[in-house]
Amino acid sequence: MSIIDFHDLTKQDKPLLDRYFRSRYYENSHFNFTNLFMWRIPYHVRWCEENGVLYMTCEWEGTLMAMQPFGPEEKMQEATDRFLAYFQEIGRPLLFVGLESGYAEFLEQYKGASFDIREDRDNFDYVYLAEKLISLSGRKLHSKKNHLNAFRKMYPQAEYLAITEEIIPACRVELESWYQMRLTDEPDDPFIDWERRAILEVFDDYEYFGLRGGAIRLDGRIIAFTFGEQLNTDSVVVHVEKADPNIRGAYPAINQGYVANNWSAMTYINREEDMGHEGLRKAKDSYKPEKMIRKFNARCK
Repeated sequence: MSIIDFHDLTKQDKPLLDRYFRSRYYENSHFNFTNLFMWRIPYHVRWCEENGVLYMTCEWEGTLMAMQPFGPEEKMQEATDRFLAYFQEIGRPLLFVGLESGYAEFLEQYKGASFDIREDRDNFDYVYLAEKLISLSGRKLHSKKNHLNAFRKMYPQAEYLAITEEIIPACRVELESWYQMRLTDEPDDPFIDWERRAILEVFDDYEYFGLRGGAIRLDGRIIAFTFGEQLNTDSVVVHVEKADPNIRGAYPAINQGYVANNWSAMTYINREEDMGHEGLRKAKDSYKPEKMIRKFNARCK
């Protein structure tokens, strides 16, 4: 039996992962059950709980990677020792990915091995002030406000709705429409279909995930939808946001409406990373993030 007995991530693991992710203040958008569950298949996400520590691994294109161990700070030395022994046992180099600054700093001082630690800019999270996403005030967000005002003027009949079981079928229709448009633009991008499948899976059991979602209905059709959840004590993570790109202002309308209707009492909105995608980076920069959540990769030398 292997030194750490990993299991495939399933929907039933949500309470256990929630307990670990909520036990300390984590800012990384990936340190969240829904996020890991949605991407568990392409990334082969696995976990093990042992002696009050949660261990997680993922795999991409044959490279096995470890997430930082989750648990009390006083157990990080032992947990890192265990990860090092596990990777040595299976004959793989230990590679940590998506580390928060605190654990990266811990590895710099770690006595059991030496690590090459590097920033992973493509996976930095973009974090915005909730109040600014609601008000869109100031010169820097003037163009966003203009698009939103244009949307409201052109489509006064548009209505914001909370996502419920009743409107999920219409959200599915909009998702398929968005997917077909994206597929035309980027036919070789496998992430588009993986994301589509993940969203459909969440919709299959929406209430179980404990999400808050919003949608915009225009003339009987859902033209935009989004969903997310509380990430830590003062931050929200937005998992998904889709809108008809042919309707001017649809994206600003769902962005602003969602935060205003659900998260006005929270301080920060984490809208995840850009994955090195130029278009996504430009779009996320255009909302003027308040801060970036730095992430690091660390390879054992």
